[in-house]
Amino acid sequence: MLIKYFSSPSKFLEEYNLLQVFPPEVVDAVAKIVADVRQNGDRALLAYTEKLDGVRRKSVVATQEDVNEKNKVDELKLSLFRKAYQNIKKFHEAEFKLIRAWESSLNTAFLGQYPVPVERVGVYVPGGSTCYPSSVLMNIVPAMVAGVKEIALVSPPDSKTGKLNRYVAAIADMLKISEIYVVGGAQAIAALAFGTESIKPVDKITGPGNCYVAEAKRQVFGYVGIDSVAGPSEVVIIADDSCQPDLVAIDMLAQAEHDVNSRAICISASKEVLKNVEIFLEKLLQTEEKRKKIAEESLQKNGALVKVDSAEEAVKLANYIAPEHLELHVENPRVLLPKITNAGAVFLGRTTPEAVGDYWAGCNHILPTSRSARFSSGLSVRDFIKWVNYAFYDQEKLADEGAEIVSFARLEGLNFHAKSVEMRLKNQEKSL
Repeated sequence: MLIKYFSSPSKFLEEYNLLQVFPPEVVDAVAKIVADVRQNGDRALLAYTEKLDGVRRKSVVATQEDVNEKNKVDELKLSLFRKAYQNIKKFHEAEFKLIRAWESSLNTAFLGQYPVPVERVGVYVPGGSTCYPSSVLMNIVPAMVAGVKEIALVSPPDSKTGKLNRYVAAIADMLKISEIYVVGGAQAIAALAFGTESIKPVDKITGPGNCYVAEAKRQVFGYVGIDSVAGPSEVVIIADDSCQPDLVAIDMLAQAEHDVNSRAICISASKEVLKNVEIFLEKLLQTEEKRKKIAEESLQKNGALVKVDSAEEAVKLANYIAPEHLELHVENPRVLLPKITNAGAVFLGRTTPEAVGDYWAGCNHILPTSRSARFSSGLSVRDFIKWVNYAFYDQEKLADEGAEIVSFARLEGLNFHAKSVEMRLKNQEKSL
């Protein structure tokens, strides 16, 4: 059987594991790598690059040879990168317009907040046998728009050349990113968090990666900020009788081809729709050789066709799953959209496949996974901004409210807090 069929949401939820839990061997391996990098710095990074990537390098710092890999990218691809960059930049500039300092006057007092960009950010870009140049843009552009001063890019060496991937090199050059390190995996995350002889520690780490990278981000969180602990990529598609089953199927396969742990789920109130989607999954799978095996295993392990009784039940289940990507293959997607409360990104109608967001539209494709869309959002300018609160009370305001502040402090048993206000009140009385 290519994909599992569930006759109800309850049966689906009984059997399907929506949460991402890394196995103990991954957790332990990452802990050892992090400790090794903290103790041995560059020496550990180079050893892991040779052991895990099969590449022997003299330094993790990108050389001129690494940077020159950009020259292997033809003008057609560079034009694609430039256009995608402009779209992503426009989207995040629109976000940035909403970020403003504010101040509120309260008679003789005032309160406020002002935004400050994170000073130094480390961006992880997956590499090795597969590289996603779109992830370079999605990570770096919002940081640039936010005003981050220092951006350090880390990416593993290309498995064929042993150098920086040519697409990463080309986009880094286009974005004028000069601080680049050719190192990947959990060891790169540890280096960004704690620093080595060559890499200065950062304040925040962003970017997708495999389970070792994600677990490393989890382990260093607190020493530095992170965007999220990402699990497998996922799509949920709500489809009604108006859908084209072949388009639903191709979008599920587009998700499944990422890796064998990817999740592709179709929810419909129509048993016929689900049956036709399954037929097209079988047919379309035969049209692709390169990613066929990965997509097939992904569907067998993690794919699902879920029968519901109504559109309302489909929305309820989708909100519970809280998927990274949600596609609405329904007659009136705009009507359904306000009912969607938990999703990383929503794609409306049959003419808007997820790939539009992955590469081109401008909305960020680094999104919450494994139900974390219940409490978090896709990467944005806001992830690179922190807020400073401030307050001012003059003598009159403190005199008016000081006794209540003292009472609250005494309630919590923090007497020095109370006295810090009382002393000022007494000083005011003496000055009168």
